[in-house]
This record gives sequence, structure tokens and C-alpha cells, in this order.
Amino acid sequence: MSLYDLSIETVKGEEKTVNDYKAKAMIIVNTASKCGFTPQFDGLQKLYEKYKDDGLEILGFPSNQFMNQEPGSSEEAEEYCRLNYGVSFPMFAKTEVRGKNAHPLFQYLTKEAPGIISDQIKWNFTKFLIDENGNVVKRYAPKTEPKEMEENIRELLQI
Repeated sequence: MSLYDLSIETVKGEEKTVNDYKAKAMIIVNTASKCGFTPQFDGLQKLYEKYKDDGLEILGFPSNQFMNQEPGSSEEAEEYCRLNYGVSFPMFAKTEVRGKNAHPLFQYLTKEAPGIISDQIKWNFTKFLIDENGNVVKRYAPKTEPKEMEENIRELLQI
């Protein structure tokens, strides 16, 4: 199975596949609107604006698995990000990112880029950098600021 075969659900409940983003570098991130790391939306949006024309996509997946930090609906999460941080990159339906019910996308990502102590996602804003061929290049800890990813992004985009 390839990353591109995996289905993902939009905020509006429509099924897509990661294949829609084939041939692009991607950051896939689990998010929450009531987390200490929520201000990272600003940095992610800046990266998106700076590199989207060079082939970068950012895919955000709200999750309520960490201390009820995303309690509302998928639509409310998307609206919060748009209104408070100007997020224009795609946000998807609320998703389980760890445990036995983890979405297959996050099962795949954690298998390809295991964590230091555990493969499980430990908290909101765990970020995965994917190359244009669908390979998981790097996993970033929640505390890693988006601007700290820029050098790796530039390398992937060859700019």
C-alpha cells in the first residue's frame, strides 16, 4: 500500500485520497484549536504562502485525542483556524491519530517515521514531511516550530 492509496475525509464529509496531492511535497499535521501549540498555525500558514507555488501542500487533521483540545465539530475547527490564523491550506475532518482506532493515514505515517520513545503520536502538532514521491522524509515533534522545518522544505523543493 502506498500513501497515495489512503482515503481522507474533507471537513464537509467528502472522501478524497492522498493521491490528490501526488507529486507535491507535503506537511501532514494533527492539530487542535485549544492547545498550547495552536499558535503554530501562524507559522504553518506562512510556510504555505511562501512555498505553495513551489509545490508544497499542508494537510491539517484536527484531533480531539489529547485532553479534549478540539471539542467542536470539524467545521468549527476549520472556521477557527481560518478566522484566527488565516489558514488557507486544506483542513480535514476530525481524525483519530493514535490508538487502535487511528486513521490508516496516521498508522502509515507512524510506521514510516517512528517516534523516539514510541511510534504513537504523543501530542497535537506532530508534523510529517513527505517528498513528492510519497516518502516520509522526517517526523517533527509537536514543539518544533514550523520555521524550523524550512531548510528541509527548501531541500525537498530544490529551491
